[in-house]
Amino acid sequence: MSSKALIIGGVIFIIVLMTGAYFLIGGNGGSSESSVKILSYTTNDIARPKAKIRSTAADLGKMKVSDEKDASFTITNAGQKPLQLYDITSSCMCTFGQIILDGKASEEFGMHGTSNYAAEIAPGQQAILKVIYRPYLMPVYGSVEREVYMATNDPQNTKLVFKVNAYVQ
Repeated sequence: MSSKALIIGGVIFIIVLMTGAYFLIGGNGGSSESSVKILSYTTNDIARPKAKIRSTAADLGKMKVSDEKDASFTITNAGQKPLQLYDITSSCMCTFGQIILDGKASEEFGMHGTSNYAAEIAPGQQAILKVIYRPYLMPVYGSVEREVYMATNDPQNTKLVFKVNAYVQ
């Protein structure tokens, strides 16, 4: 093997190695989402976020196991600092949460998902949490209650729980 071939092979190896290191270390593990720093406040802070929710429960009524229904919940930031919503999960593999902020919908978050996603609601602004129930993914009949959970940086409401009820036929 010539020295020229060894040099070219070595350069290609280094490029491949550096590209892999970028995606594992600098590229957020290959994820397309960027990590967001969650801002922390205490109840003693005068200027802090404040989650205001009109309702945390909805009745989806009667539905067939093959149906899909959703309920929307409005989350308002009544505070003076940005309200962050993150760590969104659900109680069942048939239930999903999705944030709609400034007209843009996030991905759907389910029971076992992990994500670096964080929605940031400016003071005086709102976001919508859409809770989606798909009974055909985990068929159950009769009265059903499902939940979506999320964390916030509001020190008085660090965990929010949203419930949907349905009667599956």
